[in-house]
Amino acid sequence: MYLPSVKKIIGIIDQINEVVGRTVAWLTLGLVLVVCLEVVRRTFFNTTSIWSMELQWHMFSLIFLLGAGYALKHDRHVRVDLFYTNFSKRDQAWVNLFGSLLLLTPWLLVTIYFSFYYALDSWKLGEGSPDPGGLPARYLIKFAVPVGLSFLLLQAISVILSSLLTLKETAVETSFNPK
Repeated sequence: MYLPSVKKIIGIIDQINEVVGRTVAWLTLGLVLVVCLEVVRRTFFNTTSIWSMELQWHMFSLIFLLGAGYALKHDRHVRVDLFYTNFSKRDQAWVNLFGSLLLLTPWLLVTIYFSFYYALDSWKLGEGSPDPGGLPARYLIKFAVPVGLSFLLLQAISVILSSLLTLKETAVETSFNPK
């Protein structure tokens, strides 16, 4: 494994998800504003709109889907952490490697594949909201599923490569420092 090129690949993937995550984070401000607007409309004017409600869940979906790679990069995904924090750096790398290779990556590949065709069918139909006054172009939010999961897949590749580097480095350390 050629270390400088592997580290460069990891850096590029991490940078992509950093930029996407920081950009998507601004959608939370937009979401808060839309929710506040809807609360004011409902409270003071006794009215609501379908487009506003749909916009809220569209924005939340984008935050969740497009921010997933960023969350993995910063190790913010839910983890049943009974033992992991007490593991050595090498054991953590093994858990991350096998978890990413055997669980995360296959699931992402299958889900990206099927969700892309699901969104493509929606686009071909010109699918919009089924509700009067709802948002048009529902296929756009459906395409966010394979796009967001692709960012997560990229980050899974970064985790795999980082884990392999950690295992290589700790193997070198233990060979120079026998107990």
